[in-house]
Amino acid sequence: MVTVTPLEAELLELAGSVPDPELPVLTLRELGVVRAVHARGEDTVEVELTPTYTGCPAIEAMSHDIERVLRDHGVREVTVRTVLAPAWSTDDITDEGRRKLREYGIAPPRVGAAPSGPVRVELGATRTTRPDDGPAPVRCPHCGSAETELLSRFSSTACKALRRCLACREPFDHFKEL
Repeated sequence: MVTVTPLEAELLELAGSVPDPELPVLTLRELGVVRAVHARGEDTVEVELTPTYTGCPAIEAMSHDIERVLRDHGVREVTVRTVLAPAWSTDDITDEGRRKLREYGIAPPRVGAAPSGPVRVELGATRTTRPDDGPAPVRCPHCGSAETELLSRFSSTACKALRRCLACREPFDHFKEL
């Protein structure tokens, strides 16, 4: 069992309050990427940060923003260490984060739908989801309909797909399960 000091808990809360650079509606805590903060005395800390996927271009911005917030709080020496194991999963997004994604117009990833093991890649097929299609349908964040179709496997970022609701006809991003 890992013991967290009150100082580490406070600094973890501060580091977790940093907005995600690609989805500023979410904090890094809500996204689930800040794993731990280890205090090495009163003014030196190490932060463990797990990227949403290996090679995530936002990891540098996240690290810089965490360093800035902690230095503004009086920490002189901040080291942000990228930790790849255990790997981040969309199941790490908090319930609050999922709610905020929906309110922002992004369909959150389905809980428990993150693939385990090899991931099958399909190219070129447009796929429509129906209520009986797989573990859970991708619901429209605008009207809640389960009848949506995939327009593009990639959207504004690699972790999102572009979909359209067949009920209200609105396009929306879907945060893909990882």
